Amino acid sequence: MTKEIDNLVKKVISFSQQVYKENPIPLHRPIFEGNEKNFLSECIDTNFVSSVGKRVDEFEEKIASFTGSKYAIATVNGTSALHIALKLLGVKEKTEVITQSLTFVATCNSISYLNAVPIFVDVDRDTMGMSPSALELFLKENATFRKGVLFNKKSDRKISACLPMHTYGYPCRIREIKKICKDWNIPLLEDCAESLGSFVDKKHSGNFGVAGALSFNGNKLITTGGGGMIITNNKKLASAAKHMTTTAKVPHPYNYIHNEIGYNYRLPNINAALGCAQIEKIEFFLSQKRILNNKWKKALEEFNLDFLEALENSTSNNWLNTIVLTSRKDRDKFLNLTNKKGVMTRPTWELMSDLPMYKNCLRDSLSNSRFLRDRVVNLPSSVPNIMLSSTSI
Repeated sequence: MTKEIDNLVKKVISFSQQVYKENPIPLHRPIFEGNEKNFLSECIDTNFVSSVGKRVDEFEEKIASFTGSKYAIATVNGTSALHIALKLLGVKEKTEVITQSLTFVATCNSISYLNAVPIFVDVDRDTMGMSPSALELFLKENATFRKGVLFNKKSDRKISACLPMHTYGYPCRIREIKKICKDWNIPLLEDCAESLGSFVDKKHSGNFGVAGALSFNGNKLITTGGGGMIITNNKKLASAAKHMTTTAKVPHPYNYIHNEIGYNYRLPNINAALGCAQIEKIEFFLSQKRILNNKWKKALEEFNLDFLEALENSTSNNWLNTIVLTSRKDRDKFLNLTNKKGVMTRPTWELMSDLPMYKNCLRDSLSNSRFLRDRVVNLPSSVPNIMLSSTSI
């Protein structure tokens, strides 16, 4: 395989240099070609740069409209969105949340912030998201109801939520997961940090569970610099999320009254202004990323590679173009050679179950997760400058 990997590296470097006229070539960078400067200047001119300002409300309305959710609550980042959503779903200290080990650390950290404990079930290889069959098997083998409350027989802890992730913007089998959660009476929260613009049966990700959590970090499809959003169709949860993320302050013209322990998680107006400009271009970004994804597949079609693709009846935002190599040895060589040439490629995350703070958490075999950890590579996925004015690359 050495020769094939060498040829693959050459092709990836050549294609990347052809498409991206920059050095080094980043994995995914933001694009500011719209009203970003105008909206930011407006914030500065009006002095509304913190958590009060019209752009926060406007950004929430635009995200709700785009995702088809009834409500959207802006937060300072995706992790805080997960944290608050889990809390409002009823996750408490010494309860358990079923999630996946193949994910970004924020997924598990948000569980830990509540002094709850992650349980790790395997992913499907073709989605890299939580496997419904693994979830169902785990529940059948380990879960039991006591007076209508679901407990883990092995740990004797209550199972309080399920938290799958739509990895790299490719929807997992969320319909099947939703059914299992309904059968077992488990609240479902979707980690949509990477899946803004991804749909299943024309329904946006995040609308299958009680809520979804988005991220607008600098490397996402659209960015607010740092920012997140809870989306939900539950009015009570939305109202509670808005209250809790604004330090639980009781509305009043001038008095400062707080009726519970809240969090200073409200997105600043200056960040929301950036988001309002970015979302004006979201359909353009999505269309160009579809073109880029197809170009990558065509450029590498001579190689024996598995590309991560959306399932039937699903649509991906193609956030990160992702391939699966044949071995960890090939992966490591590929990463080393491409990055040495200034083409940023990256592996997937180390499994959460292998990190020191989560190594003692209950898990299944995680066979697919380990397979993917050793072989997955992300390719440069920014919308190239050349595509901002032309779709020919």
